[in-house]
Amino acid sequence: MLNDRDSLLRKLHELRSEHRDLDTVIARLIESGVDQLHVQRLKKRKLLLKDEISWLESRLIPDNIA
Repeated sequence: MLNDRDSLLRKLHELRSEHRDLDTVIARLIESGVDQLHVQRLKKRKLLLKDEISWLESRLIPDNIA
């Protein structure tokens, strides 16, 4: 279980890092006037990362039934 939790935390860290990096990349591409199709693809990737981050966070929070 500990190893699984450690791997989930590592993956979560990687995804958050990629999500932050995409913010920077998208902002720079918009400023430089790159085609919107490329920007839209990156934004879609960012949304997928957000969903995966949320899923991992929910896996790491223990279920407490009150």
